[in-house]
Amino acid sequence: MRHGKKFNHLSRTASHRDAMLSNMAISLIMHKRITTTLPKAKELKKFVEPLITKSKEDTTNARRVVFSHLQNKYAVTELFQVVSPKIADRPGGYTRIIKTGFRKGDQAPMCFIELVDFDDNMAKTQKKTTRTRRSRKSSAPAVEAAATEVAPAEAPVEEAKAETAAE
Repeated sequence: MRHGKKFNHLSRTASHRDAMLSNMAISLIMHKRITTTLPKAKELKKFVEPLITKSKEDTTNARRVVFSHLQNKYAVTELFQVVSPKIADRPGGYTRIIKTGFRKGDQAPMCFIELVDFDDNMAKTQKKTTRTRRSRKSSAPAVEAAATEVAPAEAPVEEAKAETAAE
């Protein structure tokens, strides 16, 4: 019976699993998005999100704890200097898993996992949805109307000045 055994072993020994998750976490932190299988991505999410939460406070102890999991000083520096400031106000959910279909060779479910605040494509689509057509249309005619009103008003003044100078 497997009562209470929620951990996915991914058909690997404990040391192999730890090394794999550490390497995947380093790649995710350095590249901001990686492609992998769905079960690995789900386990990576459980592995990396507590590390990102720990990086919110930049203390020596926090750096040592994260380094003990990652064993890569460049990834730790990237996490604390680049990733941490962007996610400082986010209460959790730092990664996103998007399914991409099935691998051709063995039909394994594939996906990519990415850091949420670093996806430029999603950020652009979110900005476009916040705009409304009404606000764009109302600002453009107002600018055009102001430009047309200024030009005819200046022309009679110049003609009047020219007539008074000629007299």
